[in-house]
Amino acid sequence: MRTIGIQLALLVATALFASASAQDSTRTLSGAQVLELVRRYHPVARQARIHVDKAQAGLLVARGGFDPVVGAYVARKRFGGVEYYDRTSPEIVIPTWYGIEVYSGIDNYTGERLDPTMSKGQSSFIGASIPLGKDLLMDKRRAYLKQAKIFASMAETEQRLYINDLLMDAMEAYWAWVSSYNLYQVMRTAVAINGERMEFVRKAFENGERAAIDTVEALSQLQSFQYQEMQYRVQFRNAGLALSSFLWTESATPYNLPEIISPPAAWDDPNLLKDMELDLNALLTIVENSHPALRVYDYKLRALDVEKKLKFQELLPKADFRYNHLSKGYNAFSGISESAFLGNNYQYGFKFEIPLRLSAGRGEYRKAGLKIMETRLDQAQKQLDLQLKIKQYHNEYAILKEQIGLQTMNYANYQKLLEAEQTRLNNGESSLFLVNSRENKVLEAQQKLIELKAKFFKTAYAVQWTAGLLN
Repeated sequence: MRTIGIQLALLVATALFASASAQDSTRTLSGAQVLELVRRYHPVARQARIHVDKAQAGLLVARGGFDPVVGAYVARKRFGGVEYYDRTSPEIVIPTWYGIEVYSGIDNYTGERLDPTMSKGQSSFIGASIPLGKDLLMDKRRAYLKQAKIFASMAETEQRLYINDLLMDAMEAYWAWVSSYNLYQVMRTAVAINGERMEFVRKAFENGERAAIDTVEALSQLQSFQYQEMQYRVQFRNAGLALSSFLWTESATPYNLPEIISPPAAWDDPNLLKDMELDLNALLTIVENSHPALRVYDYKLRALDVEKKLKFQELLPKADFRYNHLSKGYNAFSGISESAFLGNNYQYGFKFEIPLRLSAGRGEYRKAGLKIMETRLDQAQKQLDLQLKIKQYHNEYAILKEQIGLQTMNYANYQKLLEAEQTRLNNGESSLFLVNSRENKVLEAQQKLIELKAKFFKTAYAVQWTAGLLN
C-alpha cells in the first residue's frame, strides 16, 4: 500500500501520469510527458543548470578584477634606542576599463633616520598609472572579463545542447518501451485466443468431431505463442527499466516505472507530430542559424578573438607612465588648481621595455591565429555533419511513412486471408494447420507494423534532435 501511495503521489504531483478521462482508470505515459519529466528532474538536466551557474560565478570573478582595492603599509624600525622611522601609508586603487588605474593615499613618516626621498610628516597624493603601449587597448583584466561574459552565454547554449542530447536518449528508451509493450500485448492476445481455441478443439475431439492430431496442432501453436509471450514480457520489463533511468522525482530520487503504466491508446496517432518542424529546407535553415552546437563554436571564436587581441599586446613595447600630485597634510586635492602639471608638488615615473626579438610575442600571436583557423574548420565540419544527419533522418522518416502505409495494407490482407481460412475450416474445407499458418502471418505483419510505427516516431524525434529542437 505504501508503494502504491508513493506512485500515486508522484502521478498527481507532476500531473503527467494521470489519464485524461476520469472514467479511464488506466495510467498512461506519453512521449511529451517523458520529455517534460526529464527536463525538470533528470540529474543531467540539473547539472546543465549548475554549469550555467558556474559560468555566472566565473563572470563575477572576472568582474572582481575591476573592484577598487584598499590597502595599507605600516612599518617601524627602532634600533639601539634610536627611532629610525615610523611609516603609515593607506591607499586606495581604482582600476578602470581602459587600463588606467586611479589611486589616492596618505603618508605619515616620522623618525630620525628617514630615507632622504621620503617626505617627513603628513602628506597625501592622488595620481594615475597609464599604459602608453602594451595593455593600452587590451589587458588581462579586460580580456578575462570579456571572455567570462562570452563563456556565460556559451554555458546557456551548452545547456541546450546537453539537454537536447539527453532528451533524444530518453526518446530512444521511450519508443523502445512503447514498441515492446505493444508487442507484448499482441502476444498476450494471441495466447488468450489460442487458449480458447485449444479448449474448443479438445472438446471437439472428445465429441468425436476432430482428429486427435488437431489437439496436437492447437497445443503446439499455443505453446509457441506462450514462449514468445514470455520473451516479449522480459523485453517489456527491461525496456521499462531502461526508461526508468530517465525518470526522477523532484526530490532527486530515481523513479521505477511500474508495469501498470502503459503508453496511450493513441500512441501511433500521426497528429502527435503536428507541432514538429519536419520540412527539410526549414530544418536545414534552423541548423545553420540556431543549432546549439554551431552557436557554441561562435562563442569559442569570439573568445579566441579576444585572446588574439590580448596576445597582440605582446608585440607592443611596455611604456607605462605614472603621475602623482602631492599635497601637504591629508587633503590630497589641495593645491591641484594652483600647481602646474609638472610645475611643483608632483612625482612621476616612466618605464619602457621591449624584447629585441619579440619571439614569445610572435609565437603566442601566431598560435592564437591558428586556434581560430582550427575552430572555424571544426565548425564547418560540424555544420556539414549536422546537415547530412538531418537529410539521412529525414529520408528515413519519409520512407518509414510509406512503409507504414504499405504494411498497414499488408496486415489487412493477411487478416482477410485468416478470416477466409477460418470460414473454410468451419465449413470443413480447410485444416487447423492452415489456420495456424495464416494466423502466424497476421501476427508477423502486426508485429512488423508496430515496430515500424515506433521507429517512425523515434525517427521524427531524431530529426528534431539533429536540428537542436528537442530542448
